[in-house]
Amino acid sequence: MTLEEVVGSGSSEKKMDTVSQALEELLVSAQQQDRLTVGVYESAKLLNVDPDSVVLCILATDEEDEGDIALQIHFTLLQAFCCDSDINILRVSGMRRLAQLLHEDPEDGGEPRDLHCILVTNPPVQPLQHCLALQHVGSFCQESRCQNQWVPCLELQAR
Repeated sequence: MTLEEVVGSGSSEKKMDTVSQALEELLVSAQQQDRLTVGVYESAKLLNVDPDSVVLCILATDEEDEGDIALQIHFTLLQAFCCDSDINILRVSGMRRLAQLLHEDPEDGGEPRDLHCILVTNPPVQPLQHCLALQHVGSFCQESRCQNQWVPCLELQAR
């Protein structure tokens, strides 16, 4: 008998929804405070220069990205760096919802940003540590690591 069978899979789904909602709140709040670094290349640069400022690394893909070998290699390197630096990592599917949250409209005519890697940084003046959404996402990552799932996965539902 598995833990899900004992506890019930409904509570597991409810927890995932709660964490997804917390992640969405965190992303919106961090963007308003200009605390997001978006893009694989930009994220790698920040991790090289100031890894202590990063509190969360979000690696986002959809099914069509799973075959992109270069992207998977970048993800592996970013994950290794984040693990070495004790930075929480979260794999996220639902690129369309992520674009909605970050107000990325492909019809604006501008160059779309690379949403495959997003770093949330901790501002020195007003730390996000007191942010309930960050605490919730961080707890989820820590619980996942305790269950030997080093990079937990979430699915953002389109709305």
